[in-house]
Formats: sequence, structure tokens, C-alpha cells
Amino acid sequence: MSTPRTLVSVAELRALQAGGAPLVVVDTSFDLADTEAGRRAWSAGHVPGAVYLHLDEDLSGRKTGTNGRHPLPGRAAFAATLGRIGVTPKTTVIALDGQGGVYAARLWWMLRWMGHADAAVLDGGIAAWTRAGGELVTETPASKAAPPYPDRASLVRTVDAPTLLRELGRLRVLDARAPERFRGDAEPIDPIAGRIPGAANRFHRANLERDGLFKSRERLAEEFQQLLGGADPSTLVHQCGSGVTACHNLLAIEHAGLGGSALYPGSWSEWSADPGRPIARG
Repeated sequence: MSTPRTLVSVAELRALQAGGAPLVVVDTSFDLADTEAGRRAWSAGHVPGAVYLHLDEDLSGRKTGTNGRHPLPGRAAFAATLGRIGVTPKTTVIALDGQGGVYAARLWWMLRWMGHADAAVLDGGIAAWTRAGGELVTETPASKAAPPYPDRASLVRTVDAPTLLRELGRLRVLDARAPERFRGDAEPIDPIAGRIPGAANRFHRANLERDGLFKSRERLAEEFQQLLGGADPSTLVHQCGSGVTACHNLLAIEHAGLGGSALYPGSWSEWSADPGRPIARG
């Protein structure tokens, strides 16, 4: 099987499991309203061999009050996390969750941020696995600890708040939040409602079909090209509330063959924490 780069099917995951090559499966299930729900769900039953990583504890860094709700961890800290679960440069990593790929996409993007290309998200997640007859187990996988992941050049781009503020208008911003949050009609999570001026909206759930699988490459390409309006994908900056669901759009646009866009990791929760930054509503 060729190296996965975006999505794999249940059948492809099973082939990887049977193939014997180094493989780490990671369950990233999470619930913003109940931060222990994902861990409980993993304990109750998970894809065989899957380890668990927690959004707040493993996939985020220390919050300062001005750097967003889910800031990226330091690279050294995340390198240690990857080593703890046995990820090396020769490992294939498959991320999955029970929330449509939202948190799995965050891990997928972070692996690329660390320079690890051999990673993908299970299309349809745990629901697709069980729908295809896959079993869930409760056994904790045997430890495969490795040294911290080596320092490698990043495969992705990030944009920070000062750069985005300076380049608004030249850079195109795509907001992955729900439309009512994008418009500023409601804000159930962050203290201030609104959006970054000039941003366009693509709710991350628009990447999925009704059955929870991602839309075809061709359909995703058509939809993202409409949003780009002929612009190069490298001019696009993805954001959301805290840099998590934006990774879902990044996964989808990469799967569509339109690579090169960037992530604003702090996203709205960071942007809105500074009263000097402009805000749009409506």
C-alpha cells in the first residue's frame, strides 16, 4: 500500500494492520463540553491497537489567556508525546475519532507540522469502523515507547496574529466555525462574538456526506475552488475558534489536491482576546 497522506478507508486500515509495517493508530475522540468523554469512550471500547491522545493534555500547550483555547504545544513537548506512543519517522500513523474527524484532523496536521508525512485520518472514524463490522476492544495496547520524535522541517505553514493583521486583504481567511458563530449571532464558547474582518465561512461539516464520510476529491476540489475564486491556495489561511476544526478544512482541501494553505493556530479565541484587533459581525 502506498504511503497515506490524507484519508484511509476501513479496508485500507485493516490492510495496514495486517501488513506488519510499523503502525500507530491513535484515537483522539473529544468533547469540548465534557473533556473526559473521549477518554471514557476509548476505555469503553476502541479500535484494536489504538492508543488515546487527549486534546487538552497531549495536542495543546499552556494557555496564557491571550494565545487561544488550544495553543500548539512546544515542538519538544509534542516530540516527547509522539515518542511515548511509539511514533518514529518510519511509522505510519492513522488518526481517528468519533466526531467526524475533527480531532483526528488536528493530530494529522500536527504530525505534518512535525515533519511526519506518513499519516492519515480514518474516513468516517469509529462509526465507519463499526459499520463495516469492526470490533471494539477494551485492552490497553502494549507500550511501544520510542525516543522523542527527531527535529525535522515542518511540512505545513502557520500564520501568527501580527502577520495576519498586517496582511489582511492580501491573505484570504477561511473560518471553519458554524455560520451563526461566524456571523456573530451567537458565541457559546468564547467571550466575544464575531469574526476576523474579510473572512469567508466554510463550516467544517460541509466536508462530509450524510453518512459521515468525506466528500469525493472531485467535489471537495470544486467547492474549495469556488471559495478560492481563482486565487492560489497558498494565499488561504484557515482558522476557527481555537485552531482545531480549521484542521478539518485543511485536511479536506489537501485531500482535494489543493495544498499549500496555512493555519492560524490561535484562531478566533486568540484574535478576539486583544481589544486592539478589528472585529466584524453580521
